[in-house]
Amino acid sequence: MKSFKAEKNGKLSEEMLSFYKSEITYGKTMSLIRKKDVKVNGKRTGADVAVFAGDDIEVYYDGETRKVEEIYSDENVLAAYKPKGITSEDFFGAVKKTYESAGFIHRLDRNTDGVMIFSLSPAAQGELLKGFKARAFQKYYLAEVYGAPKERSGKLVGYLKKDAEKAVVKIYDEKTRGAERIETEYEVLKRSAETSVLKVRLVTGKTHQIRAHLAHAGFFVLGDGKYGKESVNRKFRFSSQRLTAYSLTLKFDGDSPLYYLDGKEFVYSPALGRFGLK
Repeated sequence: MKSFKAEKNGKLSEEMLSFYKSEITYGKTMSLIRKKDVKVNGKRTGADVAVFAGDDIEVYYDGETRKVEEIYSDENVLAAYKPKGITSEDFFGAVKKTYESAGFIHRLDRNTDGVMIFSLSPAAQGELLKGFKARAFQKYYLAEVYGAPKERSGKLVGYLKKDAEKAVVKIYDEKTRGAERIETEYEVLKRSAETSVLKVRLVTGKTHQIRAHLAHAGFFVLGDGKYGKESVNRKFRFSSQRLTAYSLTLKFDGDSPLYYLDGKEFVYSPALGRFGLK
């Protein structure tokens, strides 16, 4: 059991997340509240009630160690598998428990699983951040979608505009004020009567780009509750999006301290089986 005082007025869940930081997810927080494992001023609550600065909060949870599935590591970098249902920030918190020197480099959506890379040295931190900023690294995803592109392979080009208030993005075919140009390459790996599996490469890397761009093109990612169709998701019984960041290939110049990793590909191979691929 851990106890602390609310720092400001707000929701109980917000104060719990602030106290535990990356050690706990929002889902776990709400689970603890629903199970009445939380007391506010000495009284158990099963709802995300309002709390006020100075309120006493007791949580009957001491934390847990999330196992990090390592794909590759050396003295400079760590490639690990991020599961679905956890934010990149929360996953980084789990990584830090095992790899104290780990540095945060890039993100995946909460419900996208797959390969994430972290730095383990100051030199690697700078090189990896520079590589992502310059789009020097090749990132490939597997997406199971409803429908299929007409062409076996191709490139989708559009313009993405964020709606921060609604936490969604909108795709336009023509240049639009406030929208950024995006490019998404795809290759059809498998077709069935109603669905297909695509290998997707992000040429640009924007928020929700793959999910929104594929949906705009007419073949949304199955299980995606934001850009897909719930009736179709229910039909196929997918409650989480069928999208995996399965491959990341690094690229470095000859004078880089990470040049020994030039061309190195990190792959989360179990994802292939989940998509019915060998």
